[in-house]
Amino acid sequence: MEVLHIRRLRGPNAYLERPVAVARVRLGALTERETCDFAGFTERLLDSLPGLADHHCAAGAPGGFIRRLREGTYFGHTAEHIAIELSHLAGREVHFGRTTFAGEAGLYDVITECPVHEPADSSLPLDLLAAAVQLVTDVLDGRETRHGPALAALRRTIEREAPGPSTESIIAAAQRRRIPVERIGRLSLLQLGQGHRRRLTWAAMTDQTAAIGVDLVGDKQLTRQLLDQAGVPVAPGGAADSVQEALRLFAEFGGPVVLKPRNGRQGRDVHLALNDEAAVGAAFAAVDGPVVVERQLGGRDYRVLMIGGEVVAAAEQTPAHVVGDGRSTVASLVERANTDPRRGEGHCRFLSRLRLDQTARALLAEQDLTEDGVPTAGQVVWLRHSGNLSTGGTSRDVTDRLHPDVVGLCRRVVRLVGLDIAGIDLRLPDIAEPLPTPDGRDADRGVIEVNAVPGLRMHLAPCEGQPRDVGAAIVDALFPAGDDGRIPTVAVTGTNGKTSTSRLTAHLLTGPGRCVGLTTTDGVYIDGRMVQHADATGPRSAQVVLSDPAVEVAVLETARGGILRSGLGYDVTDVGVITNITAEHLGQDGLESIEDVVHVKALIAERVRDGGTLVLNADDPLVRGLVERPRVGADRKRVAWFSLLPDPPFIQRHLVAGGTAYLLTDDWLVEAVDGRRTPLLAAADLPGNFAGRASYVVQNALAAVAAARALGATPEQVGRRLTTFEPVRDNPGRGMLWRHGDVDLFVDYAHNPAAIAAVTRSLHQLWGADRSVAVVTLPGDRRDDLLAQSARILADGFSRVVLYEDTDLRGRTPGELPALLCREIVARRPQVRCEQTGDASTALRQALKLAGAGEVVLVLYEKLEDVVAVLEDLGAVPAERPRALAVQR
Repeated sequence: MEVLHIRRLRGPNAYLERPVAVARVRLGALTERETCDFAGFTERLLDSLPGLADHHCAAGAPGGFIRRLREGTYFGHTAEHIAIELSHLAGREVHFGRTTFAGEAGLYDVITECPVHEPADSSLPLDLLAAAVQLVTDVLDGRETRHGPALAALRRTIEREAPGPSTESIIAAAQRRRIPVERIGRLSLLQLGQGHRRRLTWAAMTDQTAAIGVDLVGDKQLTRQLLDQAGVPVAPGGAADSVQEALRLFAEFGGPVVLKPRNGRQGRDVHLALNDEAAVGAAFAAVDGPVVVERQLGGRDYRVLMIGGEVVAAAEQTPAHVVGDGRSTVASLVERANTDPRRGEGHCRFLSRLRLDQTARALLAEQDLTEDGVPTAGQVVWLRHSGNLSTGGTSRDVTDRLHPDVVGLCRRVVRLVGLDIAGIDLRLPDIAEPLPTPDGRDADRGVIEVNAVPGLRMHLAPCEGQPRDVGAAIVDALFPAGDDGRIPTVAVTGTNGKTSTSRLTAHLLTGPGRCVGLTTTDGVYIDGRMVQHADATGPRSAQVVLSDPAVEVAVLETARGGILRSGLGYDVTDVGVITNITAEHLGQDGLESIEDVVHVKALIAERVRDGGTLVLNADDPLVRGLVERPRVGADRKRVAWFSLLPDPPFIQRHLVAGGTAYLLTDDWLVEAVDGRRTPLLAAADLPGNFAGRASYVVQNALAAVAAARALGATPEQVGRRLTTFEPVRDNPGRGMLWRHGDVDLFVDYAHNPAAIAAVTRSLHQLWGADRSVAVVTLPGDRRDDLLAQSARILADGFSRVVLYEDTDLRGRTPGELPALLCREIVARRPQVRCEQTGDASTALRQALKLAGAGEVVLVLYEKLEDVVAVLEDLGAVPAERPRALAVQR
């Protein structure tokens, strides 16, 4: 058994509303072998992983998976459950798994859930599955399982990649308020919200944090001077660039003094209780760079956390220490303390590990101890002077004990330094007592430091006292009550028409001062300007739009490929549009039936928020059926139908019940709601509709109108904006009309049977049934039977067909696709003149030779820019209407 490859679906997907990893697994010699074929396998596996007994599997109750093992199940399914169990044991909580057949014997896709904010490029899903495969192999071979070292490595990776406690608290707070959260890479950088409502945080720093404030408090001497000049009580002190200056300051203030780096952080290289010149000199030598020397204030160490100018938490900090038991050495006591699961390296856990380093050994010596010494029972052994959590300190919550004087002092301090989030360190006898009057008689208390990007761990999980949800305080400061940070969003999917509908929807929503972001098959657009040229219908492109701080409305074309290969780039939308569903892409990405296609497209309907709007094609029975699917939850959403049919009965019932529909009535686009019918635009005035002959253009327009109205566009705005949509400019490659001499050319991206049939009907209405030539290429990755169906439609609609091959063969051999199409066309209708050429340029030139005056050439393409370049080279020009209509006018 081997893992061939793995991919991650980053958002809601066809399997789960949370991220999953999809691994392609080949069973090899275990193909079509079941667990029950191997005597004792289940018992030996349970001996290694007893937690598997709690797995439900399809039974829906503990023990279900064990029953499947004993009855017999394939080994891909077995590896899935083992990977999930190993994930639990390593501290990575996931629950969902599924194993599906991948098209050939012994080939399976193993799908397992991933934590939402695990890095997208994490190796953990693959590492877990590889460990599961190895464990299966060991059990089958009768060897002792070797997953212990793998689990230890997995735990280290999980801890290294997971957001730290501070970042996790912000994520959790945002999720409780349904504010979208994106973690950027492996960092603590978070994007909260969308578009112009987007905010950024990096641990306890936000996009409102003033750079000047950060730089200011990063300079300990400058901060002390600023606060001192403002009358804030601070320790007397000064800066020193040499040991002589440090000794002069020591002589001025007398001991004890504190010596610390002028630009230090996290308590590093802070030397306290220096009482003689030798200690000061040694401390200066240990610091690499300029220092600050201050008289050491008496009292206790406190940290007050300020967010948005207000106190949100306060803690008393106790330096790193252990307590003797009369039997154990200091080293043993430290080792025992470090087994506390709350302690870890760096900031990955709520407490940091204790360290027996040079600083600790020096302090032990002051206490007449060594690391091998045995303290008496109850003796407190100090390992640090400073209570900083980064050096192993602990905290006790004192938020409810703060005296109003202290609160007022802290408010003044953050106003002076200009920080939205700050940690203020104070030395006070008791934070619950009033501050002395500012007469200078009691200078042994005051502010000792101000910290930008303060640690939150001491407040989130103090060793004593009430935890404080300071992550929520940060989120609340960025997003006032009721603000979910979201912008209006529309998702558009379907087999045909989704690009045109997306473009038109964006056009309808665009107005003075409103920036619309759009993703389509040809790129990403911000405020009408292309910022990325690509097939931009997947999650990365959606995130380009949703993370752009200028975007006020997002219209996101969402294609099958992006959903299946990468998942969605958003959690929910306000509007979901489904244009139609046909048997496209069968044989690709695991789609074997039309129901598979429906399942994928239905995800867009499922992810419309409760209270949002589903815009559905009433003329498509597969789309109509979506409202019956439980996961769609249509009863919790508004449904807006669109239809070209004259008052279907079920729409009449929908309208009587207070629903909304968008209809073609008496050649007008009409909004029907609450018994009222509001004309929006005459179909003949719809650009690209060619006097009502292109019905699919009307259908796309009705869908776009429904989406725009759901987001608040008025009927007047919709009608006006519809008339300003220029197909060549605003919808390139879809229904574009060009002219070469007295021959029209109709350029379109129809690439499946339904689309080709719709375009052919329109051409016949405009130019006549036998006055058209087709220039055709089709995607080579489509199944042969679907290509043959397209070929038969071409044979029925055209007497002259010129076939060419795209440069991207998509797995076909040279010449294979044109030969297949031509063979099917001639078999369907032998009298069709079918020619095969090598490229678009040759095909277009040949088609123009075949076309007569007043006729039309249908041009189906794969790369629009190539076709346009040929047309321009031939001297063709864009046209507003067919020659026949122009003559009639």
